Amino acid sequence: MAKTLILLSGGMDSVTALHWAAREHEGVGAVSFDYGAKHNHRELELAAWHCGQLGVRHDNVALPFVNDLFASDLLKSGGEIPDGHYEEESMKRTVVPFRNGIMLAIACGIAESRGAEAIAIAAHAGDHAIYPDCREPFMQGIASAMREGTYARIELLRPFIHLDKAAIAQLGHELGVDYAQTWSCYKGGVIHCGTCGTCVERREAFAKAGLIDPTEYLATGPLPTPPDTDSAAV
Repeated sequence: MAKTLILLSGGMDSVTALHWAAREHEGVGAVSFDYGAKHNHRELELAAWHCGQLGVRHDNVALPFVNDLFASDLLKSGGEIPDGHYEEESMKRTVVPFRNGIMLAIACGIAESRGAEAIAIAAHAGDHAIYPDCREPFMQGIASAMREGTYARIELLRPFIHLDKAAIAQLGHELGVDYAQTWSCYKGGVIHCGTCGTCVERREAFAKAGLIDPTEYLATGPLPTPPDTDSAAV
């Protein structure tokens, strides 16, 4: 049982990782990042809520330079969030360059400072399609850098790397996660839009897991068909 710091956004996956770590490891806290995403304000309040429920220390790190200097439609400085399936080429517009690299580097410093032995990230099998910094070569590289760059030889835990989002939802259901208190929609409105890539992914996950979706959506029309693409293997 390792002393573990959780990378926590407030979305379904990372909140499930938080509850998983509370059961499987000795937690030393969770860290979130306010980097100028359109939906940060919705996610972060829920990340804090779950930490409060579990009695876990929660730190929020502001990274204003990301919104100022990086190009991504996910950011407040970027364009409109596209609708469609989360594996479509258009969703690459929402990728924030090297986001996981930046956040893991900061979290690694916090982890060693807190006496942690590991960091848990909720990257999962479905992320590979559009996120270069969720793929195996990157994860192996950053894990090696974290281990070799710290006295504590911080380990990178990826408990969901072989799971899809439906399997994560099922695990969270077993852990008693209140998914009504999580946020996915990249548009960051009052309620989930139901049509952007992350809303589609969320809706699919509950449907495939056979679970009741507690989320309120603006639109609940037919889900888009996944694209016929080999991009996940690129």
